[in-house]
Amino acid sequence: MTMRPLINRSPLPGMGLSAGITLTMLSLVVLLPIGALLLKGATAGLPALWTEVNTPRIWGSLALSFRLSLIAALINLVFGLLLAWVLVRYRFPGRKLLDAAVDLPFALPTAVAGIALTALYAPNGAFGAIAKSFGVKIAYTQWGILLALIFVGLPFVTRTVQPVVEEIEREVEEASATLGASRFYTLRRVVLPMLAPAAMTGFALSLARAVGEYGSVIFIAGNIPLKTEIAPLLIVIKLEEFNYTGATAIGIAMLLISFAMLLVINALQVLSRRRIGYV
Repeated sequence: MTMRPLINRSPLPGMGLSAGITLTMLSLVVLLPIGALLLKGATAGLPALWTEVNTPRIWGSLALSFRLSLIAALINLVFGLLLAWVLVRYRFPGRKLLDAAVDLPFALPTAVAGIALTALYAPNGAFGAIAKSFGVKIAYTQWGILLALIFVGLPFVTRTVQPVVEEIEREVEEASATLGASRFYTLRRVVLPMLAPAAMTGFALSLARAVGEYGSVIFIAGNIPLKTEIAPLLIVIKLEEFNYTGATAIGIAMLLISFAMLLVINALQVLSRRRIGYV
C-alpha cells in the first residue's frame, strides 16, 4: 500500500489564480512603468543623463522636494499619531465629522486643493492676511509648499495607525499604571512600541506621496527656479519642451533617492518590530 504525500493546501481557494492576477496587476501598474523609465535611461546613456541632471536648477529642485517632503512626513507622523489616538480613545461632539474630514485629501482633486490653499493663504486670503500682519508670507514661498505637502500626507499616517490604536486594549495601560509606571513611561515603553511599525508605514506612505505631489503644490509654490520650484514640475517642463532625456534623468534621480529613503525606513520598521518583543 503506497502512501500519498501530504500536500499543504492553502486555506483560501484559488491561490494560484489570485497570485497570478496580483502579479499581473503589479507588473502593469508598477514594474512596467519603472522598467520603461530605466530602459529609456539606458538608451540615452549614463553620460547624457548625468549632463541633464548635473545643473544647479535640477539639484536645487531635487533638494527642495525631498527636504520639504521629509519635513512634512515628520510633522504628519507626530500629528497623525495624535489625531488617530484622539479619534479612537475620546468621544466628543463633532468626532464623526472630524473622522470623515481626515479622508478629504483622498477625495479632493489635488488641483482643487492647491487652488483652495492658495486662496486661503495668499497675502489677501483669510489666513494669509493674518499671517501678513505678523510679517509672515505663506503662499508662493517654501512655507506654502510645506503646507500643501502636510495637507495631502496627513491621512496616510492617521488611517494607518488608527486600526492599531483600536486593537490596543486599555487593560495594558492600566496594568502598567498598577505596577507604578508613570503616564510618560507607559507611553514611551508600552504604547509607542506597539504603534511604531504602523507609524513607520504611514510615515513612508506620507513621504512617498509628498515627493511626487504636483497638483496641490504648483498653485501655491510660486515656481521660482532655485527657490520654490519642485522636481515634478521640472519633469513636466522637460516633457513640454520634448526633452525626454531630461525628464527621464530627473525621474531616475527621484527614483533612486526615493528607493534609498524607503530602504532606510523599511530597515527602521524591521528594527521596531524586533524591539516589541524586548519592551
